[in-house]
Amino acid sequence: EFPNDLLNELDEMSFYIPELEETVCARHRPIVIITSNSEKELPDAFLRRCIFHYIEFPHPEMMERIVRVHHPTIEENLLRECLKRFYWVRQFEELRKKPSTSELIDWLQALMSGGILPEKVEKELPFVGSLIKKEEDLDYLEGKLTGTFGQRRKYV
Repeated sequence: EFPNDLLNELDEMSFYIPELEETVCARHRPIVIITSNSEKELPDAFLRRCIFHYIEFPHPEMMERIVRVHHPTIEENLLRECLKRFYWVRQFEELRKKPSTSELIDWLQALMSGGILPEKVEKELPFVGSLIKKEEDLDYLEGKLTGTFGQRRKYV
């Protein structure tokens, strides 16, 4: 497994590059930061060598600031409505994969490129494929929506 494969390299502070047939060694022991999205459990042998720091999912005000870095010209009402919908979707514990910050940013890009108005986001989830990645999550949300997904297509 990948984390266990890293253990020797991290302990020795060196790694082999097969294409160059060369081992590269660190002159000074660096601080190594490894991030995880918690989708898979990390092995105990790996975790013993780590200092753990949990970062909470951004609250709406922080998310707005994050979005504005990526989309500084986003229309205020569109951003407000999209954040409402995003956090509405994330509230459902039944989802296999809740949408992430990057999926929100991609969704907003699709909405802006498509000229979607805030009123449509309030009633539908246009470009839902940018936001939701699992078909069973789409099915679940479809049952919760009073509106529609817009143009959702199923392929056989």
